[in-house]
Amino acid sequence: MADQLEPSLADFLRAARGRLTPEAAGISDTGRRRVNGLRREELAMLAGVSVDYYTRLEQGRSKSASLEVLDALADALQLDDSERSHLHTIARREPARRRADRPQRLHESTRELLVTFDAALQPAFVLGRRLDVLGHNRLAGLLVADFENMPAAQRNQARFIFLDPHARDLYADWGGVAADTAAMLRMDAGKHPDDPKLGALVGELSIHSPEFVKLWARNRVHERSVGTKRYHHPLVGDLTVAYQALTPGDDPEQTIFVYRTEPRSASRHALQLLSGIADAPATPAGTTAVSRAAESGT
Repeated sequence: MADQLEPSLADFLRAARGRLTPEAAGISDTGRRRVNGLRREELAMLAGVSVDYYTRLEQGRSKSASLEVLDALADALQLDDSERSHLHTIARREPARRRADRPQRLHESTRELLVTFDAALQPAFVLGRRLDVLGHNRLAGLLVADFENMPAAQRNQARFIFLDPHARDLYADWGGVAADTAAMLRMDAGKHPDDPKLGALVGELSIHSPEFVKLWARNRVHERSVGTKRYHHPLVGDLTVAYQALTPGDDPEQTIFVYRTEPRSASRHALQLLSGIADAPATPAGTTAVSRAAESGT
């Protein structure tokens, strides 16, 4: 599993080159092409490096590159900020130093902030390393899943997305959410390739989810900052939320996601209805689905 988790500069470059079309790169496509995306010599030309040097990078015969070369490759490949950061991380890696895997905890002020968002009709939750769900407010539990009432080992967003059948019905664009989730795990693997819990999670998802295997093989990386999500909730119907990611000051590896809806919108009304459902199950028939799958080995 360590080999599966360890990010490869060669694999990342090949995947990124395969996604960039000649048209997008401003190259006139003359003649038949045997490869997806750009040829090696085309990318080398765009980055201003020799074909031999780039070939050695992509074949894994050269394990590192200078900052200038990495920036040139990132520009040529048209990488976004997350992809560029990931490229630098995996290319400039220092020898792995195993560290104590200290559990992440929510600061009391973060917990109080989550309650404040509840009062404003804003679902909010906190993700840590490996997309572990460290906490959420009541409204987020009603909208998505009541992670805090799950066994500690199951409080993970990726496990919920890929292994809980309720997630497929809940997210209107499950495919897009799943792709982003796999890409976020890839980003985390670039930062912590020696994390045994992350390796175990990737292994579990690979065994139980064919969709995850395909998405993991794409070698995409992603960090969420702002965006929208569409839900099809079994109790209040369809709603759309806009989200923003915040980082608490005490732990840069925690992210607070805050959802909001437009005033007087149907989505705001849906959250009002959801908030008024006292003691309603957060995920009907869903909160135990992951544990049933784990126990049955399916």
